[in-house]
Amino acid sequence: MRRIQIIVNNGAGTGRAHRVWNETQCLLRGYKIKYEAHMTRYEGHAAKLAEQISRVKGEEPVYLLVVGGDGTINEVLNGITDFDKVRFGVIPTGSGNDFGRNLKLPKIPKESLREICACIRKDQRGEALYRIDLGQVSWEGCEKPRIFGISSGLGLDALVCKKALHSRLKQVLNRFHLGKLTYLALTVQSLFTMETANAKVVTEHGGYILPKMIFAAAMNLPAEGGGVPMAPHASVQDGLLSLGSASGIAKWQTFFLLPFLVAAKQEHINGFTIRNEKGFRLILDKPMVLHADGEYCADVTRVEFRCLEKKLWLLHEQKGDQSKT
Repeated sequence: MRRIQIIVNNGAGTGRAHRVWNETQCLLRGYKIKYEAHMTRYEGHAAKLAEQISRVKGEEPVYLLVVGGDGTINEVLNGITDFDKVRFGVIPTGSGNDFGRNLKLPKIPKESLREICACIRKDQRGEALYRIDLGQVSWEGCEKPRIFGISSGLGLDALVCKKALHSRLKQVLNRFHLGKLTYLALTVQSLFTMETANAKVVTEHGGYILPKMIFAAAMNLPAEGGGVPMAPHASVQDGLLSLGSASGIAKWQTFFLLPFLVAAKQEHINGFTIRNEKGFRLILDKPMVLHADGEYCADVTRVEFRCLEKKLWLLHEQKGDQSKT
């Protein structure tokens, strides 16, 4: 077996990543597991490391672990060149950890490593691993489509993600383990200052209009933004994306309906819709912010989301469809 390749972002989660990585190293040495660690040094470095690691010659599987948060996971997914060869594991360290939370990955490094090692042994015996869907987003002017594991969206949620990336408030609240409050505060602020757009949505089964659209989120997993269930029944096992949206209602109404969204009770409320399709194409009458897994992509008027069915081999013990809430 090749050495386990580990991409580490020591800066994720305001110090937690450093503690988790130190603990993980002690466990690896104690278990006498051969590994090679790659430390990220700048934005985009994780993607370059993943590209180099996944390009290795030969047919033997590549066991690639990430010690980091959702942003690092997204970078690595976009760097992988051969998904058939890579077996992907995560030891979560970030402040949001939506990828790990949605999939019910272990939170404690010792449990994470135990599960990952059990899955590696299973793979080497020729037994099937947990294989999950990923999403892909493309827009006018993009150099290449971007892969996402959690979600990609337009409008309010994307604007909040963009602001959160450079938010001093988030940095302060993370120190007190109150990072979720960042998204709540920025959501309220952004809701009343943002511009809505009229959107036409096209799918393989037809099209529909989202007038005065506030947000549209293509969900591969049920929740984003620190655990907000934008599409409570989204699944990584069905070959579909769930497009959750809010449109056709006043911003002040949306404000009072946010508690229903947080409680996953939005499906039967006027103005909120959730559609499940293999893909969605949206055409807007004015630009809106676009994100993928919380990372800013661009301000766009045309965007396409599609599901990449059974794209990723995940080093995780499957117990039913764990992405469902």
